[in-house]
Amino acid sequence: MNDITILAIESSCDDTSAAIIRNGIVLSNVIAGQKVHEEYGGVVPELASRSHQENIVPVINMALKNANVSKNEISAVGFTRGPGLLGSLLVGTSFAKGFALSLDIPLIEVNHLQAHLLASFLEEEGETINKPKFPFLCLLVSGGHTQIIIVRDYLEMEIIGQTIDDAAGEAFDKSAKVMGLPYPGGPHIDREAAKGNPLAFHFNKPQIQNLDFSFSGLKTSFLYLLRDKTLLNKNFVQENISDLCASLQRTIVEILLEKLEKAAKQTGINQIVIGGGVSANSGLRNGIVEAGIKNGWDTYLPKLKYTTDNAAMIGITSYFKFQKNQFSDQSVSPLARFKNL
Repeated sequence: MNDITILAIESSCDDTSAAIIRNGIVLSNVIAGQKVHEEYGGVVPELASRSHQENIVPVINMALKNANVSKNEISAVGFTRGPGLLGSLLVGTSFAKGFALSLDIPLIEVNHLQAHLLASFLEEEGETINKPKFPFLCLLVSGGHTQIIIVRDYLEMEIIGQTIDDAAGEAFDKSAKVMGLPYPGGPHIDREAAKGNPLAFHFNKPQIQNLDFSFSGLKTSFLYLLRDKTLLNKNFVQENISDLCASLQRTIVEILLEKLEKAAKQTGINQIVIGGGVSANSGLRNGIVEAGIKNGWDTYLPKLKYTTDNAAMIGITSYFKFQKNQFSDQSVSPLARFKNL
């Protein structure tokens, strides 16, 4: 069998990334972040798309160089079609289309969320990892999405629960912002939480039917606590930052795990995977492992470097789609929102 060598491009938000995947093995994975958004406390779409235009060529050159692969060895180009910021997606999509057209090779569109679900299949040269078996349940947790998904095969997935308002990552980031922590707030909360008492404060945990989530009530509860306590002591946040972070993190993790345990019981599936940017959170990773021991699950956590947005996960998804001849044509355009996985 001839080698299948994929150039993968990820540009859904504020990270420009390119990766080379050969026969399902990661040869390189390059990510260029964008510091410009920190002073605004969130991603500015126009600035993000401009930065992608500056970064995409050097990032792809670096990915090819690190993998010791020439462009003529590429079998297909995989790219993130969506969901994401339209301007950012347009940069990656346009480059992928031009690259594929110039070499007369196939083009493969990838759903960004689907790629997060498959990050646990990423392995590098010289290693063998323990991969989940089908069917498995994936808890997908990011800044924009919180979902529980049944994954029946590499390209066959069904959402069985999702947030009805805010995502878990958004709850982390917005709570961090009102405490004066830098953007993105999730990693800062995680670091502070390690020093705090997770039982110091208690916040509302919305009771939502079935397997859906809600985090808007938790955010409101958190905001009101800060407001009331700060009226009595203007230094309340600074003096209690670690306990606040630890208590908030515990509450979010409990909400996520309670629904995941319910989903596992309802479906009878004991193969459990987490994915998405929030799957880097130490509280969630520890919680999943502990819940796995308690419930007899086989748990799979992606490497930390594959939890955030990266092209390697786009590459592995493209590899599976290549094998099924699931190609796109040159008329493909980016989608800010995807209705289905």
